[in-house]
Amino acid sequence: MSIGLIALLDDIAGLAKVAAASLDDVAGQAAKAGTKAAGVVIDDAAVTPRYVTGFKPERELPIIWRITRGSLKNKLVFLLPLALLLGYFAPWAITPLLMLGGLYLSYEGAEKVYEALFPHKAHAHEAKLTGAKTDPKALENQKVASAVKTDFILSAEIMAITLAGLPEGGLAMQAAVLAIVAVGITALVYGGVALIVKADDVGLAMARSDTSSALGPVIRAIGRGLVVGMPIFLKVLAVVGTAAMIWVGGGIIVHGLEQYGFTTIGHTIELGAEAAVHAIGEFGGFVHWLVAAAGSGIVGLAVGAALIPIVGAVVAPLWNAVNGKKDAPAH
Repeated sequence: MSIGLIALLDDIAGLAKVAAASLDDVAGQAAKAGTKAAGVVIDDAAVTPRYVTGFKPERELPIIWRITRGSLKNKLVFLLPLALLLGYFAPWAITPLLMLGGLYLSYEGAEKVYEALFPHKAHAHEAKLTGAKTDPKALENQKVASAVKTDFILSAEIMAITLAGLPEGGLAMQAAVLAIVAVGITALVYGGVALIVKADDVGLAMARSDTSSALGPVIRAIGRGLVVGMPIFLKVLAVVGTAAMIWVGGGIIVHGLEQYGFTTIGHTIELGAEAAVHAIGEFGGFVHWLVAAAGSGIVGLAVGAALIPIVGAVVAPLWNAVNGKKDAPAH
């Protein structure tokens, strides 16, 4: 019996080592896959704060928490199983679905540019799509819904990049890596967004600090800097967020076209990026990324601008008709 017990303990120890190695493998793969999706993660973090600006300070964190929950639901409930199913049964469907997401991001970004250039026309277009929102709660719900929709597209891109970067392995291993990346990236993005939007409140508290220590003047100076600088930073970040939607959307479209053999646009962008690197000579990686992003942004802006009248003339009437049928009272 003692020999049998020792053998059993050896087996348990062996299983524990295998399990630990598997966990290390999952964590390592998740870290590598998450790194490959870093570009989209940065775009996601840049896009989100613009959905929070304009609300009362006490509503900022609740709104971010609502968007965070929606993001986790997007990734874990919808996208994770969908990615696994499509990767196994219909890998051919991933590219067109991502391209539809790219069209949506391009349209959303172009609409923001349109709003900045022609605010009255843009507001009329928005009212035609969603109806005028004057109630703060209704406006908040609309902003959260829009943010969650945009997050869905960006999250789909993150999950697709993660899945594509995984080596061949079991379904359980892939699911575990995708789940870790989903939770980790969501916490990183929306934790960062919460810090950004509340930095001015932290700065105000620091500026009002009455500490008499030697660091007191420094703390108050930093606080005043945050109070003055954060509104400007948020405006800049809103512009970056809009640009991110356009260049990510355009990039998805360009990459999707390449998958179907239409390589001219992607090849032209790549040639332009390489030419810029050779011309400048320094900071090659950054210059290449910047020119490639600008090329994708031009594509995204053009596609999004073309979609604005189509959405207003075709999609909006259909959407309103469907909603009208759903909302109609029963007779």
